[in-house]
Amino acid sequence: MSERAPVTLDLLVFAAHPDDAEIGMGGTIAKHVQEGSKVGIIDLTYAEMSSNGNVDTRQKEAAEATAVLGLTVRDNLGLPDRKLSVGAQQTDLMVAAIRKYRPRIVFAPYHVDRHPDHITCSRMAEEAVFNAKLRRYMPDLPAWTVEQLYFYFINDAHPPQLLIDISDVHETKMNALKAYRSQFMPGVNEGDWVETPLTGAYLDNIEARDRLLGQPKKWKYAEGFIAKGPVGLERF
Repeated sequence: MSERAPVTLDLLVFAAHPDDAEIGMGGTIAKHVQEGSKVGIIDLTYAEMSSNGNVDTRQKEAAEATAVLGLTVRDNLGLPDRKLSVGAQQTDLMVAAIRKYRPRIVFAPYHVDRHPDHITCSRMAEEAVFNAKLRRYMPDLPAWTVEQLYFYFINDAHPPQLLIDISDVHETKMNALKAYRSQFMPGVNEGDWVETPLTGAYLDNIEARDRLLGQPKKWKYAEGFIAKGPVGLERF
């Protein structure tokens, strides 16, 4: 039997924890999937340090969110939560993922965020995208050059360079987020939970932020991004 050709992705999203990508760009993911693009998420950790839920619960929730969004691929690198590092030992796993899936575009959290893991994930993705194109770096895997690296927002709102209209798919985004009941729905674990920034009106705040980002364009909802390097256009 011949080996199956590896899956190639149009968009690859790196996230420190399961739910980060859905928070920051779940609508953009859903929109591209509905338009026929192949989209994947690679979570760096199992979020084992989260105050609520556990690894098994979080993985089931991630699988449910994956189905809602229609992802082509979802992987987890199994790196230690709260011990992410920009060193080669961890970032080389991201290089290998880029070379495996050969995405046109890569996304990562924006480097200004209240959670240190999101900041580190951002820096790791920059390193990985750069190293993935070097043919003498990890030469056992064919080099791959990503067209563009974009950053998405998780906990905070920042002035975006680019906006994506997600008005038609915002309900899908929110349904994907609602899959993470252990994080956003206080009391779901029958007393085995503590109050965190996520257990209040966090989902309401995400919806409000998406509304605010859409206002300049008179869109109902939008998600914002910042590019690494210049964005090339053939024409306006």
